[in-house]
Amino acid sequence: MVDGIRMLLAAVCGLGWTITYVLAVRNGLRDRTYCIPLVALAMNICWEFQFVFFRSADHMSGSNSDVGGAEVVIGVIWLIVDCGLLYTVFRFGPGEFPFLPPRVFYAGFVVVLGLAYAGIEVLSREFDDGDVVLTSFGMNVAMSGLFLAMLAVRGSSRGQSMGIAVSKCVGTAATCAAWFLDTSEYPGPWLPYCMTACFVLDVAYIGALATVLRAEKEKEAEGGRQVGERPVPRDIERNASL
Repeated sequence: MVDGIRMLLAAVCGLGWTITYVLAVRNGLRDRTYCIPLVALAMNICWEFQFVFFRSADHMSGSNSDVGGAEVVIGVIWLIVDCGLLYTVFRFGPGEFPFLPPRVFYAGFVVVLGLAYAGIEVLSREFDDGDVVLTSFGMNVAMSGLFLAMLAVRGSSRGQSMGIAVSKCVGTAATCAAWFLDTSEYPGPWLPYCMTACFVLDVAYIGALATVLRAEKEKEAEGGRQVGERPVPRDIERNASL
């Protein structure tokens, strides 16, 4: 019974985050920008790469290899969709930093990827016995905060949507629920803290985005923009974009 629930929660997590990534690619192509904060995207890609190719055997050696196997398949799907996310970064990212030559932006993003990979590797070995569970929850906290920061910096819903916000929240909540089925595997205060922080930040992001979307609709109704036209950030907001 418990194993079946875990399998269901793993599927919900995989579906929620897959929807998030697909919507982010679609919105990025539509709004000509990236939709996942750069640091968060770098951490996610590196985590998924390590989990699929280097950590999955250890992860599947636990009590339920079926759940572990399903999670590896989900990780492969995420890596495939990541190609679309990377395209939006390399295609539209330099436009968010007009004060930087494109080659500097590209080099900087590659450096961020390298730092993210090394950081996850070190943290996994130091605090997670070589696994990537504890680091994944810490990354989720960072991502939730970075989405709020991106919304604040851009000052508009450009590159964002309620679909992304809700599906991201549901995917994370499913993973948190799976832990509550057996708290003995990862005891201590770290996971409860991360789960609480993710929930608070995700709900705050949903509320903040809803407020921005409502304000944009009111402005459209007043004739400030043509209905359906995406808001364009001011130069100072573009320069500070995450």
